[in-house]
Amino acid sequence: MPEGKLPSLISTLPPSRTQERAALAVALLLLALFFGVLPFAHVRLAQLDVFLPIAATIMFLNDSITASLLYAHFAVLRSRALLVLASGYLFTALIVVCYALTFPGAFAPAGLLGAGLQTPGWLFGVWHMGLPTTIIAYVLLRVAPARMQLIRGAAPIVILASIAVVIVLVCGVTWFVTVHEDMLPALVLNITDQAGTVHIVSAVMLTLCATAFVLLLFFRRSMLDLWLLLVSLGWLLSSILINLVGYRFDVAWYANRIFAIASAGFVLFVLLAESTMLYARLALAFLAQQREREGRLMSMDAMSAAIAHEIKQPLGAIVANAGAGLRWLTRTPPSFDRLRDTFNYISADGHRASEVIQAVRAMFAQDEQVRSTLDANELVRETVSIVGGELDAARIAVQLELAAELPLVSAHRGQLQQVILNLVTNAGDAMRAAADRARVLKMKSETVDLDHIAILVEDTGPGIDPKNLERVFEAFYTTKSRGTGMGLAICRSIVEAHGGTLSVSPAAPHGSVFRMTLPCNAYTAVDTVEKMRIEGVAHR
Repeated sequence: MPEGKLPSLISTLPPSRTQERAALAVALLLLALFFGVLPFAHVRLAQLDVFLPIAATIMFLNDSITASLLYAHFAVLRSRALLVLASGYLFTALIVVCYALTFPGAFAPAGLLGAGLQTPGWLFGVWHMGLPTTIIAYVLLRVAPARMQLIRGAAPIVILASIAVVIVLVCGVTWFVTVHEDMLPALVLNITDQAGTVHIVSAVMLTLCATAFVLLLFFRRSMLDLWLLLVSLGWLLSSILINLVGYRFDVAWYANRIFAIASAGFVLFVLLAESTMLYARLALAFLAQQREREGRLMSMDAMSAAIAHEIKQPLGAIVANAGAGLRWLTRTPPSFDRLRDTFNYISADGHRASEVIQAVRAMFAQDEQVRSTLDANELVRETVSIVGGELDAARIAVQLELAAELPLVSAHRGQLQQVILNLVTNAGDAMRAAADRARVLKMKSETVDLDHIAILVEDTGPGIDPKNLERVFEAFYTTKSRGTGMGLAICRSIVEAHGGTLSVSPAAPHGSVFRMTLPCNAYTAVDTVEKMRIEGVAHR
């Protein structure tokens, strides 16, 4: 697997400063405990038969869980080094069970499995040599050539084969030291006293542990290496204590097992902690991905609704003009002049539909819009002329109150026209139901200050419920039976993208007033004010 694409696992990630400081604190604690035990190493304590089964159970659980987690890492990375390390932990977990079963007094006065006097001692030696040996192999495989680091076979088959080999090896070693103990040098003289040969075996253990510690000290790369370094330190101190054991059940003997238990827990704790954090990161990433997907779906839904809403007006105009063109064509004689004008209207409406689609797509894509300097009054007049036929058909009178000297604005022409067209269309729709009063659409422009202008669209319809004045700008909120609820939401988004505001208030005595403010072109505004000032002086 390429280095840049390695998963975020403790066997690949380098340790952080915090983790290094934590490991240093644990190492100092181990050394403090070790030096605290040394003065009392030869103090004989009572024989606690229950101690070894408890210690062995803890070791078995720790090492077997650690092995399963390391096998899981191997399944992801296919690292030969991780496979060896997982096998070593599994070997340690199983051999400690055999050691406890054969130890005299733990489960039976003379031990189980037909064990002899030397069997527990040799199983103990194999136990303490197994893990340091696999750590050494792990480090050497980590620094080996790339072709030796990966295993290409199917991970489940390789893992099952490894487990099978470890089980056969543990059973073979246990069988040999049980059946052929007379072929091995004596390590103990009786249940409590040890022979001198034990110091030779403990020297081998010490050498292996020291070698594993030194290799990890110089070749550590990952968080896993850092905590294996602590494991090696714990086993090294444990091996030193073995050399100090004069007989079973003294302080050094008990401390040796306690150090083994503590060392076994380091890697397990880190694996579990990092696995939990990894699961949390994956869960958060999944939720973020799900939110992103839902956001994309909502954006697509909103975009399609917006296009459907905005495109209805030019398409409706095209259909209406096409119908009018057919009527002009069927006249006798055909009215070609009217037909030419109708075709021009259809062409203009087609171009407007294209601008609507491009404007909506650009708005959702958040692209930078090409803006130009516009005369808002001219844009209002042009928009009214576009829907003039529809307003006349609905018997809606239009009143224009446009400021004579209105500063120009810098805006996207198509988008701003679409906002005005939406407001005018909504006003017309609102007044269609008003049969008891005049239908008047009032459009007004004014200068708010030196930096802003306002465009107002007022109708004489039924108005908007005061509690829904702000809701009308929410996406998908509509009071129309066939509305999409996107028109005013898009209008406000367009106006705010231009640095302006769009609001609504009740009109007197009936209807609503939509007010759109826009920042005007600074230079044009100054020029206009200056021109007004000069003209004012000239008139005095």
